[in-house]
Amino acid sequence: MPLTVAIVGRPNVGKSTLFNKLAGRKLALVHDTPGVTRDRREADAMLGGFSFKVIDTAGFEEDKPESMAGRMTSQTLTAIADSDVCIFMVDARAGVTVGDQIITQALRRSGKDVILVANKCESRRGEAGIAESYSLGFGAAIALSAEHSLGFGELQEALGAFVKEPKSETTEDDTDFEDEADDAQEARPIHLAIVGRPNVGKSSLFNLLLGEERTLTGPEAGITRDAIAAPWSAGEQDFLLHDTAGLRRKARAAGHALEEMSVESTLGAIRFADCVIVVLDATQAFEKQDLTIADLVAREGRAILFIANKFDLVDNRPGTIKDMRERLDHSLPQLVGAPLVAISAQTGEGVERIVPAVLEANAAWNKRIGTSTLNRFLETALSRHAPPAVSGRRIRVRYMTQVKARPPTFALFGNQLKALPEDYLRYLTNGLRSTFELKGTPIRFLLRTGKNPFDQDK
Repeated sequence: MPLTVAIVGRPNVGKSTLFNKLAGRKLALVHDTPGVTRDRREADAMLGGFSFKVIDTAGFEEDKPESMAGRMTSQTLTAIADSDVCIFMVDARAGVTVGDQIITQALRRSGKDVILVANKCESRRGEAGIAESYSLGFGAAIALSAEHSLGFGELQEALGAFVKEPKSETTEDDTDFEDEADDAQEARPIHLAIVGRPNVGKSSLFNLLLGEERTLTGPEAGITRDAIAAPWSAGEQDFLLHDTAGLRRKARAAGHALEEMSVESTLGAIRFADCVIVVLDATQAFEKQDLTIADLVAREGRAILFIANKFDLVDNRPGTIKDMRERLDHSLPQLVGAPLVAISAQTGEGVERIVPAVLEANAAWNKRIGTSTLNRFLETALSRHAPPAVSGRRIRVRYMTQVKARPPTFALFGNQLKALPEDYLRYLTNGLRSTFELKGTPIRFLLRTGKNPFDQDK
């Protein structure tokens, strides 16, 4: 097992900046506002010649357990318990505060090894704070500037004392290891993002699937600010599950730098995903923002699954499901037939139907159809409903082939195809969906005017 390092400290001392530096990329949101980080985030990190797992945590504040600050502190305590060593970060410019002393007591109770770091030491203002840090009882603090990459050599040396070098064993079966690496690549987990409006239950679903309180939940809207990833297995299938911040209307997020960063983090999770779960509030499903989010996912070309959460609060259940299905097919014709699962993240009702629905949508997203099969479908579709005429000339669709999957993309060859009406392309799309079980995935067309390039006749 690799070394696990948790970064702890008061709000706004620079924990997420250090986390991003160690991870080698901007994973965590960084902003001047205190308390940006609310959930613990994990990443593989490297410093010098060794690798380890690093955990970013929320600012440590003592408060009532049911309060937001209390719940954030609970997440931090879990990270400390899961770690082998803690990087305790203080603000060199502010000096030692009462908050630092509270964290010191918690770290002593945990029994974990501690590396004391005084951040923001790039100016002479930090010298007094570094001297004060001796009073915490963890020895000399490492003078660091996470933002300017100063002091990382000393941090590497301190972490190196806790690294157990793996035994190097040379065998004659190097090719077997290469084969295993290839197999591991083929067995890549399905990347699954959970998105939706604020306060529809995304984090509650995330925690329910993982079987632990991995992210903060509560009645407040907009608790989650950053996309948090965690591995999850269901049966023999592995997933990488992403919880994301709620997506509000653009006008409401505009001008709010922190919220704009949260939105960008969610959009990044969608682009990174194979399949996206769009969570709805069953008591007010398919509002305008729900439709906007689903359309965004479709335009990104991801497989999609709709989950109607809070179904335990619905009275007329059969009628509600029927109404939601009709609203989905009418308002999002590009996603007709997409899986729709009603659940309650609070009680666990209906959760067992999520994995089969995800696998169904993912299979459709990855499906490839043979050219001969496609052209038999095209011949039947054209005979049932021929394309319209344009300026007295009939549009002719001569040939069809699939050029890629993820999402399924088809090339049509013929004449005047740029003039094909949207409703005719929708007719072909619906035919493909029903014939080849392509529900839960966007379908794209490339229109090519000219002769069939695969026709051997001159």
